[in-house]
Amino acid sequence: MKRRIVMSMLAGATLLASTLLGAAPAQSAQAPSPPARPTGVPAEFGTDWHDPITAAPPVTRPSGPSCQVTVAEAQFRDFTPYSGGYTPPKGCGDRWSKVVLRMDGKVKGRQFDRLGYLHIGGVEIFRTSTPQPSPDGIEWSVEKDVTRYSDTFRGDHAVEMLIGNVVDDTYTGVIDVKVTLTFYPAREGGEAREAPAPDRVLTLDQGTLTTPRNSERIVAEVYATGSGGGCEEYWYLAVPSNAPYSCQADGGPYREVQITVDGRLAGVAAPFPTVWTGGWSNPFLWYVVPGPRAFDVKPIEYDLTPFAGILNDGRPHRVEVSVVGVPEGQAGWSTPVNVLVWQDAKRAHVTGKLTAHSSGDLTNSSTYTPGSEHRVDTEGDHRLTVAGYVDTSHGRVTTTVRRSLANTSTHRWADGENPDALKATWTDDESVTVDGRGPARTARTHRTYTMDGATTIGAGDRLRTVLTLGDRADVTVTRAGHRTGWYRLDDTYTGDATYTINVPRDQRHAVGTSSERFRIRGSAGCYDRSLATVQGVLTEEREGC
Repeated sequence: MKRRIVMSMLAGATLLASTLLGAAPAQSAQAPSPPARPTGVPAEFGTDWHDPITAAPPVTRPSGPSCQVTVAEAQFRDFTPYSGGYTPPKGCGDRWSKVVLRMDGKVKGRQFDRLGYLHIGGVEIFRTSTPQPSPDGIEWSVEKDVTRYSDTFRGDHAVEMLIGNVVDDTYTGVIDVKVTLTFYPAREGGEAREAPAPDRVLTLDQGTLTTPRNSERIVAEVYATGSGGGCEEYWYLAVPSNAPYSCQADGGPYREVQITVDGRLAGVAAPFPTVWTGGWSNPFLWYVVPGPRAFDVKPIEYDLTPFAGILNDGRPHRVEVSVVGVPEGQAGWSTPVNVLVWQDAKRAHVTGKLTAHSSGDLTNSSTYTPGSEHRVDTEGDHRLTVAGYVDTSHGRVTTTVRRSLANTSTHRWADGENPDALKATWTDDESVTVDGRGPARTARTHRTYTMDGATTIGAGDRLRTVLTLGDRADVTVTRAGHRTGWYRLDDTYTGDATYTINVPRDQRHAVGTSSERFRIRGSAGCYDRSLATVQGVLTEEREGC
C-alpha cells in the first residue's frame, strides 16, 4: 500500500550511509495539542496504511556493472529456519568496492513484530525485526552495506535465516521475504577501488577464538538484542524487586554488554534501547515509521587489538559475552559474535603484549521511592582502559582503547501502572588511539541514546502513548593532533497514538501521528531527511541540507 499525501518535498544532497550510529536528545514526553488533520487524511486508522518507511539514508552505490545473488527466499510461519546455499557471483571477480544486502518483505493480516537473523557460513551479516501488518497487507525493504564481510562472500557456504513466527487462527500473517546481495567489482581508481575490508571474518568455536598468528588488528562485533517477549525486551523499564511493578530485576534497568578474553574484561558497551514495532503497548506508533534501528540492528564493536599479542599464539582463547543486570537464570538476550581480523601480509607471526588494563568500579544504583506516584531513579557508570602493542613488518604499533559508559533514568508510575512514564539517557564514549607507522591517529566517538515517554489509560479505555526516541553520535578523527575528519549524526523519532483497548481490532478507533528526522553533517557532506504521518498516511517527506 503506497497511498500518501506529500505536504512538501525538497531535493537534497545524499551522504554516504554511516555504519556508526549514536543518539539524539529526547524531547519532552508531555502530550502536544492535537494538530489540525490534513485534507484527505482519514479520521482514524483503517484497514490499510502506507508501507513502512524510514528517514535513514540509502546505501550509496558505485557506478558501473554489478552482479546480484539471491541468498534467501522464504515464507516464515513458525520457528523453522530457512536453509540454503551461497555461491559467489560469477563475472564480478573476488574483490569488490561494495557489497549491498537488500531484504524485501511483505505480510498481511494480523501478526506481532518478530526478530530475525541471516547467517552465511555461520557469520551473522544481518539482524532485523519486522513491522506489524495491516489487514490489507504491507511491503517494506531494508538495505545494508555488508562489504566488511567480503572474506565470507568469497567462498561457498551454507545459509541460515530465521524470522521466528506463529501463524494460527488469530495471528494470520505469514512473513514473506527475499534477500539479495549485489556486488560491485573493484576497479583501479575512482569510487570503485577495492574497499578496505578485513582479511578474515571469524566466528567463535564453542566459545573459543583462534586467530591467524599474523593478526595486527582485531575487532569483535556483537549483535546484542534483548527480546523474546519477556521483560528483557523492555529492559529499560525494569525496577528493583522491592518496587510494585510487572518487570523486576534486582539491579534495576542498568544493562551493560561486556566481552572478555580468557576471563579478563576486554570491552564494555551500552546496548542501544531498541523499541520494536509493538513497543510501549501501542503498535499504532510504528505502523509507518519504526523506531531507530528497529529494521537494521547495528552490532556493538569492540577493538580487541590490545589483546592481539595474547591471541596470536595459535591457540584457542575463550571469548565470552555477558549482559550486566539480567536476573540470574533469566533468558532474553541474544549476543552472537563475529571477529574481524586484519593480517600482516609480510609476517607469518605478529608478536605483541598487553601493556595496560584498568577497569573502574561498576556503579549501579536504583532507588525506589514509594507513594501515590511510585518512582525509581537509576544511575550507573563504568570505565575501562586497555592498551597493547604488536610488532609488525612496518614497526611497532600501539593501540589504546578507552571507553566510558553512563546511564541515568527516572521511571514514574501509579497503581495499576497507569500512567507509566520513563525518561532515560545513555552515553557511551570511546576513543581509540593507534600510534605507529606515522603520526598517532585517534578516533573519538560520543554516543547518546535517549527515551522520553508516557503511557496513560483514560476514560473509555483509551490508551495513549506519547514517546520521543533519540540516537546521536559525534565522531572526530585526528592525526598528530589535527582534525582530519568528523561527522555528527542525529536520528529523532516522535510519536503520539491513542486507541481503545480490550475490544476487537475493528473497534479500536485508533488515531496517531509520528515523525522522524535523520541528519548527518560532517567533513564528507550532509544528509537531512524528515518524515511525518497522520493515521497511517505519509503527510510529509522532506529532504535537503
